[in-house]
Amino acid sequence: MDSFAECFSPLVDPRKNQAQHDLTEMLFIALLATLCGATTCCDIALFGRAKEALLRTILVLEHGIPSHDTFSRVFRILDPNSFESVFRRFTQAFAAATKIKGVVALDGKALRRAYERGQSHMPPVMVTAWSAMTRMALVNVLAPGNNEAAGALQLIELLQLKGCVVTADALHCHRGMAKAVVERGGDYVLAVKNNQPGLLRDAKAAISAAERKKAKQATTKDTDHGRKETRTAIVTPVRDMAEKHNFPGLKAVARITSKRGRDKTVQRYFLLTQRYTPAELLRIVREHWGIPTQRPPCEASSNALPGTTASSSICSGTCDSPAPCGEGK
Repeated sequence: MDSFAECFSPLVDPRKNQAQHDLTEMLFIALLATLCGATTCCDIALFGRAKEALLRTILVLEHGIPSHDTFSRVFRILDPNSFESVFRRFTQAFAAATKIKGVVALDGKALRRAYERGQSHMPPVMVTAWSAMTRMALVNVLAPGNNEAAGALQLIELLQLKGCVVTADALHCHRGMAKAVVERGGDYVLAVKNNQPGLLRDAKAAISAAERKKAKQATTKDTDHGRKETRTAIVTPVRDMAEKHNFPGLKAVARITSKRGRDKTVQRYFLLTQRYTPAELLRIVREHWGIPTQRPPCEASSNALPGTTASSSICSGTCDSPAPCGEGK
């Protein structure tokens, strides 16, 4: 807690002498709640009340757990630039103390209602690197010229990827991304679609050959959200595709076949730097899908701070969450 307080000590409390609840303690509770899945100030206050006994072993909490209205009010009046500065300081200290491993998912989102007057047709795009291990956004970058692919490349340059597996959709399946990930010491699992026809054609051919040889496959069955879905994965090594297509690090290709209820069967193909087992591939891709479902809704709200990670961790109380902070007591 001392290290956390030191990181946030430069942040000025805008409530001046009217505050009952310590600002650092409020930020600490909000961070823990967000890491546990909270997406609104109501969620943060509920988390605090549920874990109050545990929190009191770390915090003073002289006046108990703040209400959701208190969290919302404080986050609205905090100076965003000052918060960005101290939050960057915290994330740097966190990264130094925590060795990030596992899946790092890349995703871009349009910041709705964050556009300049007259530019509603082209809201800014924020690209995020999400750590599945820590459930935190590692880096946010504002895409230059709304070019998500270019923004993702800038983002990769900010990360140390040794021990990490970078996952991304087909937009980021290109030589530049593959080269950047490999040079930063990471591995990748990149979805490949018709935007790379040559790679997709050869990947399909390699998978077909593996099926004829009865290659090992793995299957999972999920019933999340009341929907039954079956996924089957197959992975096969490729020897010459990296050289043929000038695609750095490419060592294997994979296919995941998904069937959800009565929906049509969907096949997705991937390029890999490692020959993962089919079960490992299913886990990696499943963790990638967590980025749109686990990031707080307020990250894409009008209160997002372009080019920063600040708004990705703290709900401002004015986001588009289906459970607004002002609802409920």
